[in-house]
Amino acid sequence: MADEANVATYIDGVYHPFSFTSSLDLVEIERIEVLRGPQGTVFGRNATGGLVNVITPDPSFTTKGRVEARFGRMRNDANEIDLRTYVTGGLNDKIAMDFAGLYRDNGGFITDLVRGGGLGDSRMFNVRSKLLFEPSETARIILMANYVDHESSVNTVRPYGSNTAAATIPGVILPKGPWEASLTEVPISNYEQVTINLHTAFDLGSVSLQTTTGYIDNNGKQFTDSDASNILLGQIPFDTSGKSFSQEVRLLSTGRGRFKWIAGLYFFKLDAGFENIQLQNSAGPGQPVTVTRLDPSSKVKSYAAFGEGTYEVIDSLFLTAGGRYTEETRRFTTLRNLVPLPFGRAKASFNKWTYRVALRYNFADSANVYASYGTGFKSGVFNELGVLGTATRPETIKAAEIGLKADPLSWLRTNLSIYRYKYNDLQVQARDAAGVSYILQNAANAEIYGGELEVTAAVTKDLNLRGALVYTHAEYTSFPAAQGFVPRPTGGNQVVPSDASGNHMIRAPRHTINLGFDWGRDVGSGRLQIVGNLFHSARVYYDFLNLASQKPYTTLSGEMSWTSPNEAWRFSIWAKNITNEAYVQTLRPGALGTDAIFERPRQVGLGAAYRF
Repeated sequence: MADEANVATYIDGVYHPFSFTSSLDLVEIERIEVLRGPQGTVFGRNATGGLVNVITPDPSFTTKGRVEARFGRMRNDANEIDLRTYVTGGLNDKIAMDFAGLYRDNGGFITDLVRGGGLGDSRMFNVRSKLLFEPSETARIILMANYVDHESSVNTVRPYGSNTAAATIPGVILPKGPWEASLTEVPISNYEQVTINLHTAFDLGSVSLQTTTGYIDNNGKQFTDSDASNILLGQIPFDTSGKSFSQEVRLLSTGRGRFKWIAGLYFFKLDAGFENIQLQNSAGPGQPVTVTRLDPSSKVKSYAAFGEGTYEVIDSLFLTAGGRYTEETRRFTTLRNLVPLPFGRAKASFNKWTYRVALRYNFADSANVYASYGTGFKSGVFNELGVLGTATRPETIKAAEIGLKADPLSWLRTNLSIYRYKYNDLQVQARDAAGVSYILQNAANAEIYGGELEVTAAVTKDLNLRGALVYTHAEYTSFPAAQGFVPRPTGGNQVVPSDASGNHMIRAPRHTINLGFDWGRDVGSGRLQIVGNLFHSARVYYDFLNLASQKPYTTLSGEMSWTSPNEAWRFSIWAKNITNEAYVQTLRPGALGTDAIFERPRQVGLGAAYRF
């Protein structure tokens, strides 16, 4: 819970440290900002790999809204029901409010070979509301509250290539298809989250004062089968809880001069941990089950000051420079079988300057070239499932990028970028030799370089085409003590410390391709629209030795819709993963085997929406 991803997630400018946030579904989204590479200045909180900032709309004083329903089907007679609504309007001339509600229920599309029925189901209930108060033309205050309750068995695993230590044990049931599972118990991945945010903005003349306050309370329960079979060899049930608080204060220039700047202070606090982790191990049927209980907890406090400015050196030539200083302290304690470990309470402190410089030249009204160089920092982390009071070393990165953004024709938009990242002490996670627990370690050094090309073409007023090609060369340049997993002939993996230097980095395909189109035509008195998308990925590796991988795959999705003349009604037919491609969401090599979670099979459905 206290180990944070190096690709940071923000919602409305508030940092979300919990991994559960990735499954959160928002009803109304204004835009999504994706910033690649280290964010060493304004968004510098552990964002060595980039960040995703999801922006939801603020309440409107004009009353409007929508109601939407979707129904879909998957294999195993699994239904998908998705109901959502959004409404906003003014309560008086100074106060406006909105409300968003969502209920989604996905049936179990994975065949349970032990108990019958389906696994992989999920149910989410989410309500979210913002209250906007504008006491004057120079002040703006927004209070947001969000509640989400999610129950699922999305962590249903199956042996990948029948690689499980239980493969030769009498009574084992081995799945034959990708969407089948045979587990000791029904897996659980549940969480409940409460979020409260406060945003303020005050116009002080030549500057604007803005503040962002965020509070998140997260509780979860998980149960995972470590050998991916109906034979009890290893499993981990546990509860999680975590609270985070963040406060940011920013001062922004609002003048019309050549120099624009932003300066701010940031505070972050995290209190998270696991309760009653049970590392359960057994030699097989009829053998005793050994249970090791862990109760780890971590506390984090982080302070930062940052500033960034952009100066127009000459007409159309802009120089940007900024920096951020971070101080962070982490405290870690754990109980093993309810007994404190010898190290007692461990503490580690880290501090780092990071910076960014960029140069941009607008050589035309709709075209520019740019170059940037920056650094990033992610503090050291304690291994919450370990028994040592030693934190990993901080992860740092140096990144360079050059690019071109141009609209060469009125109907054509192009973006081209080339980049190179160099990581030092990259933090990675792998299963430990015991099979059911995990370890954190530094992967020494890594390098990533590549390029990305995006093209959007409005071929006609009715037809738009889009495409993106990404090439990535990512390898561990020095990783002499990687946690290696070599398959055993009888099932499971032999755990061997290995030199992974020169190997591909995990989860980094050599190339990806996105292609899409949307075509529309007036039909009757309404508008018919057809949308199609294709995604292709090269091979993806999931272990440091590059032995466990997902081969290249391609997916297709599409939608056909009709919108009424007044745009109030919209009816649609949609399909995802049209070709029913079986590809993994993740692979997890460990001593007890290599297990996989597959993405969903083909889904087809209907939708209806009403706007007012």
